[in-house]
Amino acid sequence: MRIKLYDLVGQDEKRPFSPHCWKVAFALAHKGLEFECVPTRFRDIQSLEDGASKTVPLIRDRDQVISESFRIALYLDETYPDLPPLFHGEGTVPLTRFIERWAHQTVYAQISRMILMDLFAILDEGDREYFRTTREARFKQKLEEVTVGREDRLPAFRASLDPLRSMVERQAFVAGDEPCFADYIIAGGFQWARVSSSFQLLEKDDPVAHWFERCLDLHGGAARSVAAAA
Repeated sequence: MRIKLYDLVGQDEKRPFSPHCWKVAFALAHKGLEFECVPTRFRDIQSLEDGASKTVPLIRDRDQVISESFRIALYLDETYPDLPPLFHGEGTVPLTRFIERWAHQTVYAQISRMILMDLFAILDEGDREYFRTTREARFKQKLEEVTVGREDRLPAFRASLDPLRSMVERQAFVAGDEPCFADYIIAGGFQWARVSSSFQLLEKDDPVAHWFERCLDLHGGAARSVAAAA
């Protein structure tokens, strides 16, 4: 039986955009597991699997229902130890937690302030009121105000990527020659932006851009098969 991944979508069911769901899609592909993406909108989440989670990603694997991307990654390595690992030993789990915290606070936080209105534009009509209400409460601004001046913020965003840049200049992925869940955490944020917005976050010759291109090519180009925003 295929694993089910409840995957957040907007108007177009073939264009999942959630960075956290993308982490899991990368992870499932990394393990070589067959899975089915179930298109899910914000308003559907609380009814999934008898209310198992208030957020996605959420997976069903036979009789197991697991939420939250990091927990799902740990579950996949524990349940399928003979398949390619997402974590290379126990010591890498806390290190990956550190990378997750850095990615959320540095990468995701800045990206969200640059693509918020583009995200709003691709949402299904029935999700827009929820999205506006929750995001305006989070940012304490009107949606239209959050992205103002994003071009001026780009240099600071690009500079904040120096820890990642200095690493992927010397090696193909965060863990070395092969990707791991740490790569997927960060790549999920850039895929979120790629699918949702045509705003160019990275210069084409940036080593981070080259690393992301390598991530898009992984697993038969599964992530690249979802077209970038026009």
